[in-house]
Amino acid sequence: MIKISSLHSEAPAKINLGLHILRKRIDGYHDLATVFHRISWADKLTALSAEKLSMTCTDHTLSCGDDNLVMRAAKLLQRTSDVNEGASMHLEKNLPHGAGIGGGSSDAATVLLMLCELWKLNKAAIPLDSLALQLGSDVPFFLHHHTAYAEGRGEELAPMTGYHFPFSLAVIVQPIHISTQWAFRQVDVSEENRADLVEIVASNDLERWRYELVNDFEEPVFSHWPQLREVKSHLLRSGAGFAGLTGSGSGVYGVFESYEDANEAAMEAREDGCSTWCQPSVRP
Repeated sequence: MIKISSLHSEAPAKINLGLHILRKRIDGYHDLATVFHRISWADKLTALSAEKLSMTCTDHTLSCGDDNLVMRAAKLLQRTSDVNEGASMHLEKNLPHGAGIGGGSSDAATVLLMLCELWKLNKAAIPLDSLALQLGSDVPFFLHHHTAYAEGRGEELAPMTGYHFPFSLAVIVQPIHISTQWAFRQVDVSEENRADLVEIVASNDLERWRYELVNDFEEPVFSHWPQLREVKSHLLRSGAGFAGLTGSGSGVYGVFESYEDANEAAMEAREDGCSTWCQPSVRP
């Protein structure tokens, strides 16, 4: 058997296309409904064969100890699979944290997949989705590649396998860290009169999206940080057919018919000190 010495992989971000907070659960979590969509803005991870588990990171504000999701994921897989090997992992952190784009969750899922390959584990015999859920509610989504409708805590996934997102995107992140726990405390939960997110998203009708695609975190977050509402307004003024909060954090995305308009909107925000990213439309 050929021994793998090193692996490299990207850990992509996500946006939420609509997000409904339906009810508070007895376990303290919330039931929600959302559509997760992967984007190409990504962290980069490297894993090398080693005797022990360790990690380094380009972002020196992040811990590289056992509290980091990368290390937690690696230790969980090592323990569950009864592996004696280790790995030296390096995280090139490109995604801002606290932005609601799932950077830490994606890192954790990517490490689970990388180490399965590095350690020559049979992924079919490992409950990866269950392990991912122990690390975070949206970690299971990042084990897969399709846009997906999510329920429960976000782990009950129904892949939208035939869906194609035909638009360009601009994502703007203000230097604000928003706690997910704080955001959940601000939302008035409701199960009544909730629109069918899959039907709305699949229509790719941006006018319909503007009127029907709702993120329940948006109003409380915008009320507390009005500068984020201004970012949404900037995207719409710049030609976005739809704009909204990426998730529960400080990221706001705009959906554009024109890549040139998306890129210009992102460049203007970057000049104002925001982290920005832009993605052209991708043909199916």
